[in-house]
Amino acid sequence: MELKTPYLLFLGDVPDALAAKTALGIVDWRRDWCVGQWRLEGCAADAGLPDMDAAAGARAGARTMVVGAVNAGGVLPDHWVASIVAALEAGMDVATGLHQKLSDIPEIKAAAEAHGGQLLDVRHSTERFATGKGAKRPGRRLLTVGTDCSVGKKYTVLALESGMRDAGFDADFKATGQTGVFISGRGVAIDAVVADFISGAAEWLTPAADPNHWDLVEGQGSLFHPSFAGVSLGLLHGSQPDAFVVCHEPTRTKMRGVQHPLPSIREVIDLTVRCGSLTNPEIRCVGIAVNTAALGEAEARAMLDEMAGEHGLPATDPVRFGVAPIVEEIKRSFPTA
Repeated sequence: MELKTPYLLFLGDVPDALAAKTALGIVDWRRDWCVGQWRLEGCAADAGLPDMDAAAGARAGARTMVVGAVNAGGVLPDHWVASIVAALEAGMDVATGLHQKLSDIPEIKAAAEAHGGQLLDVRHSTERFATGKGAKRPGRRLLTVGTDCSVGKKYTVLALESGMRDAGFDADFKATGQTGVFISGRGVAIDAVVADFISGAAEWLTPAADPNHWDLVEGQGSLFHPSFAGVSLGLLHGSQPDAFVVCHEPTRTKMRGVQHPLPSIREVIDLTVRCGSLTNPEIRCVGIAVNTAALGEAEARAMLDEMAGEHGLPATDPVRFGVAPIVEEIKRSFPTA
C-alpha cells in the first residue's frame, strides 16, 4: 500500500490530542508532507497546521486526505462521512487507519467511484502474504521491542533511521502500524494480518537486501502483554532481527489496559533473545530507549546512566537526548561487511 503525498490531515471533532495521535505523529516526522489540517466545530486537538477544508486543501496541492484521528472500536462517526465525500469530490484520495473500511459506507464508495478517488484502509492490506519460512536472508534488520504498548517503539525507530543515515548507514524505516504507514507512505498494519500470516508479512516487509542495508522495523505490542503478545512474537520471528532496542516508560507499574505488572528490562531482553533465536541465533540487544517525558532532566539522565550501567548497554531518550549512543553500539557490534 502506497499513499500519495502531500496530505491534508482530518482531525474531525476529537475531544483531545490523544485522539488525534495519528495526525500528530505524522506532523512530528513528516511535516513537509502536510499542507494543512481540517477541524470540525468542537475539535480540541491542534496539529499546528493551517486550517482548511477539502476545497482549500485541494487548492494547496493535497493529494490524500488522511483521517488522523482514532476512537474506541475504530469506527467512522456518521457525521464525518460528509467531509470524506467532500474530499473525494475535491479530487483527493482518502486514507484511514480505522478498523471500519471506507468502502463499506455506501455514500463514500459512491463518491470514490464517481470521482476516481482511491479509498485506502491502511489496516486492511490487499497483499496476499505467505506463511513465514524462517530462512536466513541477506541484509541487516533492527526491531524495537517494548516493556509495554505505547512506550515509543515507533518514535525510537524513526529517530534511529535519521541517526543512522546521518552516520552513513543505508537504513530504511519499515512501518508495521497505521500511523507508521502514513509516516513512511507505505507498509503493512501487522495487527490486522490473519494470525497464520503475521511472520510471513514481516518477511515480505523486510526482504533479502544488500548485506550492509538495514531495515529498521517498527515494533508492536509486547511479548509480555496478554492482549498483543501474539502479534509481537510473529513480528519478531518474521523480521528476523540482528539487533533490537528495548523501549520503556519508567512511570508505569502495570501494562496498559490490563492488570499485569510491567516486566523488567532484563526480562524483556532475555525473552526477546530466547524467542528471536528461532529465526536468528545471532540476535542481540543494542540499546535501551526510555520515554523520560515525565521526569526532570537531571532525574532522567541519572536514571539512564543507572540503566546503562546495570545492563552494559547504551540507554537514552531518543526524542530528548538523541540516539547517538545506540548508533555507536550498532557500529561496534556490526562492522561493515
